[in-house]
Amino acid sequence: MKNILFEIGTEELPAGFLRPVLDQLRDNFTQKAAELELSHGEIGVMGTPRRLALLVADCIEKQEDRREELLGPSKQAGYDNDGNPTKAAVGFARSKGCELPDLKIAQTDKGEYLMLVREVVGKKTVDLLPDLLHSLLLGCSFAKSMRWGANRHPFGRPIHWLLALYGDTVIPIEHEGITSSNTSMGHRFMANSSFVIESCESYEQQLLEADVIVDPQKRREKVLEEISRAVVEYMDNSDARVAVDDRLVDTVTNLVESPYGVCGSFEEKFLELPDEVLITSMREHQKYFPVVNGDGSLQPAFVAVNNTRVVDTDLTRTGHERVLRARLEDALFFFNSDRKTRLVDSYEALSGIIFQNKLGTMLEKNERIIKLTTLLAEQLVPELKEDAAKAAKLCKIDLLSDMVGEFPSLQGTMGAAYAVSDGEQETVALAIEEHYMPKRAGAELPSGMTGALVGLADRFDTIAGCFGIGEVPTGTADPFGLRRLSLACLHIIEEKGFTLSLSEVIHKALALYGDKVDASGKTVESIITFIQGRFVNDQVGTGSDQEAVDAVTSVLFDDVNDSISRIRAFEAIKSEEAFPVLASSFKRIRNITKDNRSTEIDENLFTEDQERNLKQVFDQVADEMSPLVDKGEYQQALQTMMQLKEPVDSFFDDVMVMADDDKIRQNRLNLLTAIGDLILQIGDISKMHTD
Repeated sequence: MKNILFEIGTEELPAGFLRPVLDQLRDNFTQKAAELELSHGEIGVMGTPRRLALLVADCIEKQEDRREELLGPSKQAGYDNDGNPTKAAVGFARSKGCELPDLKIAQTDKGEYLMLVREVVGKKTVDLLPDLLHSLLLGCSFAKSMRWGANRHPFGRPIHWLLALYGDTVIPIEHEGITSSNTSMGHRFMANSSFVIESCESYEQQLLEADVIVDPQKRREKVLEEISRAVVEYMDNSDARVAVDDRLVDTVTNLVESPYGVCGSFEEKFLELPDEVLITSMREHQKYFPVVNGDGSLQPAFVAVNNTRVVDTDLTRTGHERVLRARLEDALFFFNSDRKTRLVDSYEALSGIIFQNKLGTMLEKNERIIKLTTLLAEQLVPELKEDAAKAAKLCKIDLLSDMVGEFPSLQGTMGAAYAVSDGEQETVALAIEEHYMPKRAGAELPSGMTGALVGLADRFDTIAGCFGIGEVPTGTADPFGLRRLSLACLHIIEEKGFTLSLSEVIHKALALYGDKVDASGKTVESIITFIQGRFVNDQVGTGSDQEAVDAVTSVLFDDVNDSISRIRAFEAIKSEEAFPVLASSFKRIRNITKDNRSTEIDENLFTEDQERNLKQVFDQVADEMSPLVDKGEYQQALQTMMQLKEPVDSFFDDVMVMADDDKIRQNRLNLLTAIGDLILQIGDISKMHTD
């Protein structure tokens, strides 16, 4: 067994390209090696901005020899009555590259069939690797690929070299005029020359000696080490530390081959800017890390990570400070300029921003958000109606600001800052900022009720409008992020414990669009079904019982928290010893009564004690369950329903449902239908596994 090393050397790849393409290399090799029956050990992937590397341990040197048994047509189809081969037999032999005498007659479970038995000698790995490795290169896909010059195959950036080794043997690969070898390149600026890789095992160490940390995890650890060191060496404040943003650390890790941290400072006047503005100015444009003190307050300092060894620290620091100062001067100018006009005075200017071509302007959207927020507040938190309406009116005006024009990610944050500057109440300012929460899956939810109300109104308006004009997500496209918006609504409703009818909200949201959209019941149904799909996936993904979720949502899905309560009740009752029996009986009831709708029962038609007893218990259970269901006490209601187990069992054991007498048969079906309808008040337990 020998190790495999495959390195693709490129121009600097964007930071976001690196992790996905390395995963592709690993996954594609795993799949192709399995197809070729090449067993191997651990697969490793490493990379920097200018190289992608695959390392495979202990790959066998040759495929195993194998015996193939290829089944052809039946003997009857392969030979005529005189024993002569038919076209079917001749065609089968030709397709397998053999002669007719090579075919055997094999006895199978289906009878006698023609079979070709042949011994296949395994190929050497060294002969298979050229095509395999080249296919990995061709299989690399990026968020944006391009072609350069006369090249035919797109790639994330131009390819400059290929290194391919199996043990100490160079694997010959030719791609767009580039021939593979056993050489790699060192750091572009500090060791920009080629050198021979002595072995797969020495690859990582040799690159380290050429100023390249090729392992992303080790490079990430080095980035963290460097930014911490830089602060300690530069700052007098012993409490000072880097405010570590994991996503920024990942980005910086994929921008450098050898990180070197330098700490710098900026004028304290820039601390007048909101923290998010300072952090965003440093992070988005310069990829700088902010510095904070022990209590988390921003300090007038930052850390930059260089991709070259710093010889003159002061000179390098001065360069970074000059660049950042220009960014912060712009930000301070935008901030002060924006504050000259109160948010409310710019409201009408939202008419100049298009929300969606068919759905109108942001001013029209904002008017709808105000109305929908007010409706939600009246129903859910009446005492917040005034604050919620004010926050709804101001929530989108910062889109007109110079600051948000420069940093779109600061939507909401700047609106809150400008609202505070205008003297608005803190609850209103907080709602303006929080109505965008959660900004992504798993992110923080609004802390306040007001922001939650505005956020729901904003999202329901978008969902309703898009569905109303036929802009429905497909399996591959969701340009308006409606899946994300739906999940955000579900999480906000659940977290805040809102009692809310989704169908009523969607009806109202569609109605506010007037004749711009299709506000029919069909559209409402489509939206509810879409949101229900997100709900089911989310509940199962976070650990809820799949069968319990199906049992509830297959019957009713309108109130999110009510549905969750029903799911929890089914999960709790599922472990009861009698539950599987009752669930099984209910399946039988559903099967028998599937075409019956009547629940009118005439006790005078009862002929058996078992049906009289079942009716008596049913009446008792129905009376006990009704108030429990009304109060949402579903687990207690299910416990009450368990009283039906014994009488239902006895009924099925001793009573012939499908009696010859039409009236008796119909009466028994009506009784079972009534029982089924009673159970369906909570959910369809026939969805629950009863084996």
